[in-house]
Amino acid sequence: MANAVLPTLTPPDVDGGPPARKRVKAKPKRQNLAGWLFVGPVIFGVLFFQLAPVAASLVVSLTNWTGLNSPKFLGLGNYRELFTVDDTFYPSLRNTVIFTLVVVTLSIGIGLGLAVLCNQKVKGIGIFRTLYYSPAVTNVVAIGFVWFWLYNPDNGLFNSTLRTIGIDGPAWLSDTKTALIAVIIVALWQGVGYPMVILLAGLQSIDSSLIEAATVDGASAWRRFWAVVVPLLTPSLFFLTITQFITSFQVFGIIYVMTSGGPNNATSVFIFHIYETAFGHGRLGYASAMGWVLFVIVGVVTAIQWKMEKRWVHYDN
Repeated sequence: MANAVLPTLTPPDVDGGPPARKRVKAKPKRQNLAGWLFVGPVIFGVLFFQLAPVAASLVVSLTNWTGLNSPKFLGLGNYRELFTVDDTFYPSLRNTVIFTLVVVTLSIGIGLGLAVLCNQKVKGIGIFRTLYYSPAVTNVVAIGFVWFWLYNPDNGLFNSTLRTIGIDGPAWLSDTKTALIAVIIVALWQGVGYPMVILLAGLQSIDSSLIEAATVDGASAWRRFWAVVVPLLTPSLFFLTITQFITSFQVFGIIYVMTSGGPNNATSVFIFHIYETAFGHGRLGYASAMGWVLFVIVGVVTAIQWKMEKRWVHYDN
């Protein structure tokens, strides 16, 4: 009996509450509850205001709902009509593809050039950076009205300037040959600031010792740019190709303000076609089907971009 081991009792809390061992188990539960209370409103907002409407639009795309009638189930009828009957679908898709390819390519190319210029250590460079980026945060309606006046064929700045050198300027926004080009110019002017900022950040993150090593090896400035700088910017370029593609493929504001899809549907892009179908003709079911086609197109192209990432993107500094 002298060597018997006495049982160990868990001492109660000072305040007479439950043993400390039980309180340790309860503490993580309270922390989890607090965390869920913080993220709960966000989760509810995403489910109620984003995922629920998306799911509802998929159901609506299978009906002839106008917003006022009792919807009738059509199955894939809206999708068949879109691909086989709608004579505006393919022209609007073609305009969207042309707009996207030109804007994405030129905005990234011009943005890279501006980023290189704005990366120079000269006095007042911050002012130039602000001026180049300011259109990106300017209201699209204000931009549309200002450029609408600049494109005015009678007393606009562009044609007035051309007349001084004996050239009759075109009817920029009224001519089917120049309308889309005119809108693309405005989109580039407004959107080039964003790629510039992203690429400028990429340039400033490059280790200067790498460029110095290439200089010691005798590489020219042009060779250093293409062999050292551009490969190190590929993560930023990859990010921009995805974001600029998604943004350009969903262009709407500039088109709505400046041309409303005209003349003769020359600037009617896919999003504007969806808008006209839904709110101009009241065919919400058909417009929902168009929205899901747009979703699939953007998703497939983005997936291809991600698939090609490993072939040209370098993450080693």
